[in-house]
Amino acid sequence: DADGNTSFDSTTLASQLDAMSLGELNQEETDGLLLMREEEKLARDVYLALYEIHGLTIFNNISSSEQTHTDAVLALLDRYSLTDPVGENAIGMFENVDLKQLHDALVARGTNSLEVAFFVGAEIDELDISDIEHLKLQVLGNDDIVLVYDNLLKASRNHLRSFYRQIESNGGTYTPTHIS
Repeated sequence: DADGNTSFDSTTLASQLDAMSLGELNQEETDGLLLMREEEKLARDVYLALYEIHGLTIFNNISSSEQTHTDAVLALLDRYSLTDPVGENAIGMFENVDLKQLHDALVARGTNSLEVAFFVGAEIDELDISDIEHLKLQVLGNDDIVLVYDNLLKASRNHLRSFYRQIESNGGTYTPTHIS
């Protein structure tokens, strides 16, 4: 919606996944699912931090949305009996060292001002879009993964539009750096 809310209905997703046959994963698909689980957590964690700093509802709304997204990826991890890299990790903690560094850098940047925080939000969703589009190319016949990735793409586009509107309404201009 206009406030950046997007979510997966876990019951509907479970029903859709149950109706699909379970395929076999190649290494790229496995690696992609593990990355997306932590990348969605990164988005949630950064937005939680920005909400604590700036107190603006958009960050709280989108962090809640990101929780449903990371839960959707977890449903796939469970479906394929993959070990969850997030587990009980606290906010800001990641197995993937690159994501930990990115999280810390984005939170530090977003702390500077509310306007910069909107740019941080837009960048996160750009990165999500770029990564998901790349990961979708590596999916070979696993419609369940494509279903979740397609919905993550829609959500990231919605979030990006929400941050873009915030940037413009605050007198800024935005040019994507990770997507065309």
